[in-house]
Amino acid sequence: MTTRLNTETPNTEHPGLDLYGSTELIAALVDDQQRAVTAVQAAAPQLAQAVDAALPRIQAGGRLVYVGAGTSGRLGVIDSVELPPTFSWPRDRAIGVLAGGERAMFAAVEGAEDDPILGAADLRALGPTTQDVVLLIAASGSTPYALGALGEARKAGALTIGLANNPGAPLIEQADIGILLDTGTEMISGSTRLKAATAQKIALNSFSSALMVKLHKVHGNLMVDLRASNVKLRRRAQHLTVLVSEASEAAAAQALAACGWRVKVAIVMLRCRLDVAGAEQRLARSEGSLRGALLCA
Repeated sequence: MTTRLNTETPNTEHPGLDLYGSTELIAALVDDQQRAVTAVQAAAPQLAQAVDAALPRIQAGGRLVYVGAGTSGRLGVIDSVELPPTFSWPRDRAIGVLAGGERAMFAAVEGAEDDPILGAADLRALGPTTQDVVLLIAASGSTPYALGALGEARKAGALTIGLANNPGAPLIEQADIGILLDTGTEMISGSTRLKAATAQKIALNSFSSALMVKLHKVHGNLMVDLRASNVKLRRRAQHLTVLVSEASEAAAAQALAACGWRVKVAIVMLRCRLDVAGAEQRLARSEGSLRGALLCA
């Protein structure tokens, strides 16, 4: 007899959900989302372990590869595409692999998630190495596409991190580091786009943000390595430069323009009274740490 997954088991708290008024319905759905936070809090030790294991591989030039199907896969893609503008992370080192390919981002590709051979082939096409970090995401924890990719990643010697919402899931058991996000039953039975997905989003945000902090992409709690690719981000870059360097807005703008709108470089230029090349060298010596580079007195 097959054991029913928690994420597929009918929720017993709100059996009359379809009878609720709009206010009561929204309140019930929002309240249920609180359990996503609790699930991620319980998984914090495993997330920290994943960050520490990933860090040396990424420092050695490895890539972050996110693999999944449906909602889980789309969340992986979202995390991957947010890293370049937020942290100036190279686009070719944050890759989202989605069952069904790019078109599956916008419309369901039926059957793609059921093919482990496809998952393995899609991962193999990236040429995984021992320096890569592969995050495999599935609410059930048993999606064949993700498990196929997991097998291929392990064969290549990549670090594998499995995220799932069901205890004992193969993805958690077979990955190098398994992260259980135990969100229990869904308010709408089986709809893992609800709190299961919320927990996945929080976990992915927390993992990648913590990794970027460790990689000196953050100074204090300021995102000083953003990519100023539009007007809004240029304003933010100028504000951050003024805040840390304590220079005038005009001086900050001049320094940013000179160094290609790289906040860390501009700050070192202003604080240490260096030109662009001198600021770049100082940052290189401190391995990209702004805190280390500012020890210029």
